[in-house]
Amino acid sequence: MTDTFTHKCPNCGGPLLFDPKDQKFHCEYCLNVYTEDEVTAYETAQREAHLEDNPTSPLESELTFSAESQEDEMTTEEKAAFKEATGTDGMAEDTLEGAMELFNCPSCGAQIVTEATTAATYCYYCHNPVVLSGRLSGKFLPEKVLPFTIEKEEAVETFLAWTKKKWFIPKDFFNKEQIDKMTGVYFPYWVVDAEIEGQMHGMGTTIRIWRVGDIEYTETKQFDVERQGKISFKELIKNALSKNVQQKMVEAVQPFLLDKAVSFKSQYLAGFQAEKRDIEYETIQKSIQNELKDYSESLLRDTASGYTTLTKLRTDISLDNEDNQYMLLPIWVVTYRSNEQSKKIYYYAMNGQTGKVSGILPVSYKRLGLVSFGIFAALFALFLIGGWFI
Repeated sequence: MTDTFTHKCPNCGGPLLFDPKDQKFHCEYCLNVYTEDEVTAYETAQREAHLEDNPTSPLESELTFSAESQEDEMTTEEKAAFKEATGTDGMAEDTLEGAMELFNCPSCGAQIVTEATTAATYCYYCHNPVVLSGRLSGKFLPEKVLPFTIEKEEAVETFLAWTKKKWFIPKDFFNKEQIDKMTGVYFPYWVVDAEIEGQMHGMGTTIRIWRVGDIEYTETKQFDVERQGKISFKELIKNALSKNVQQKMVEAVQPFLLDKAVSFKSQYLAGFQAEKRDIEYETIQKSIQNELKDYSESLLRDTASGYTTLTKLRTDISLDNEDNQYMLLPIWVVTYRSNEQSKKIYYYAMNGQTGKVSGILPVSYKRLGLVSFGIFAALFALFLIGGWFI
């Protein structure tokens, strides 16, 4: 069974939230601030001082909701927020229910609705951050996590500045409720390092043409071309979540500053959403190896420049070393549902470290039409005035 817990303030017991700005943990109740070492030391002492089976919280019997009551109590806005934050937006209700699982909030006892891959979320009732520890343990324990360095206010500001690059965006796109739905999510990725040894053989041909008077000369030279060497690949990032349908958009916000990654501690998830992997490395290993070999061949060919043609190519690529790490990377995500007849959903991603944004901005054809009509009317008026004077 998956256990749920909330990182508590050592002073008052309130929930701790990770602040990307100072990389510390804040209590919103007593306003104390802690380092990761301080939180870890406190929780270690707590575990050692208590039995493994803690007594049931007295609040649990008073504030326990069934699946039916949870569904009834959640507002339309909360359902929409859940769907958008977990990537289930647009799913049929029966499909959505089948993808949900229920857990008790450790703070208030309410039942929390999650997807099978959700590893950290928040309670819709007390709004405290909750970590589902069983989903980030054993073989699913990430080796590293790259903490957020951009807080939500800065993320919203950066996102709005990015939207200024395009005209005719629908006004409701900038609705405060819409922008406030921006959610920080730790997505699971495989990070691959590899060393490859490659050889290439081929025939290179150079052709030189010149004229002397009326005579044209052509000189053709042929060379045996050989290249060999070792190629190192560092930090190749591959998606480890099957429901991440907007993977190309997320890839567009790379690179991540992976040298800033730290050994995984669940404290860094406090206040954010998090997903666990559901794609094993063995499933994608063959495609990754083929990608590495194809890129290695391309690099070898690029070194054989200066020839008019390069033919009879033979390559021998061998993978000498391959290392992979399971890592959680920070991404701010937000969606927008168009009010147009199509009700199209637009997805946006922002690198939680660099602020790089990816996504396609919507266009209000109504606003575009009005502006086009205004320009046409102004030009027509100028034409009439010019014709009058003529």
